[in-house]
Amino acid sequence: MSMTLSNIVAGCWRMAEWGWTPAQRLAWIEACIERGATSFDHADIYGGYAVEALFGEALALKPALREQMQLVSKCGIKLVSDARPAHRIKSYDCSREHIIASVENSLKVLRTDRLDLLLLHRPDALLDADEVAEAFDMLRRAGKVLSFGVSNYTPSQFELLNAATPLVTNQIELHPLERAPLHDGTLDQAQRLKARPMIWSPLAGGRLFTDTGAAATRVREALQAAAEAKGLTSVATAAYAWLLRHPSRPIPIVGSQRLAALDDALAALDWRMDAETWWGIWQAGAGHEVA
Repeated sequence: MSMTLSNIVAGCWRMAEWGWTPAQRLAWIEACIERGATSFDHADIYGGYAVEALFGEALALKPALREQMQLVSKCGIKLVSDARPAHRIKSYDCSREHIIASVENSLKVLRTDRLDLLLLHRPDALLDADEVAEAFDMLRRAGKVLSFGVSNYTPSQFELLNAATPLVTNQIELHPLERAPLHDGTLDQAQRLKARPMIWSPLAGGRLFTDTGAAATRVREALQAAAEAKGLTSVATAAYAWLLRHPSRPIPIVGSQRLAALDDALAALDWRMDAETWWGIWQAGAGHEVA
């Protein structure tokens, strides 16, 4: 099974904080699509269970746009929220009933008949792989979800579920300050299975620009030097180029309302960073040479 997403994905998790009108949200969606970022990343819990509805409200102003985009969403985290009064504590739930109910609600508020990709948001210690496979199969046969994946799974957790039902991606955190997936088997597995990983927080939540700690400072200087050597000014573009250099073909998620931030990521698609520059940035994050 394959997954078709744009090489840069627009992240919607903070949309509830933007304070935009439906028309402003629609304009942002259209601008993302015009730039080639046609995939949009959601989760049921984003914005306290509000973001999917905000996106759907905007999409309703121009429903034909649905055929030009891919919608990704996640489920499996249960937050204590006024929007979900039945939730007693924050917990994980990957039961068949919860997965199907979550998808049905996402489809309703996004005002669409299908999700292009559904991810289980966090590993659930009580996950029954066969039960999840049944839920995924029901959703796939009904045409309500086209592909399935996970988020924040270890290689063994991915292997367990993938043996029961085909998965197309693992959405993980990766940047020069979070290098574990490069070495713990996560990206080895992704490359072997040709399951392109999606990358959340590719700029370390902004810490690549603002953190004054030693590691972040070293990384920022290395990224700046790499950008300048390429004739560019954007540290962010260098950070995205560092991610894109990996042979597992990562797909970064840009979670910003600023179109300039999206443009920084898109610019990295034309930059194949050389290996020594890549390792120099790795070394800056690690604080030591390779062994």
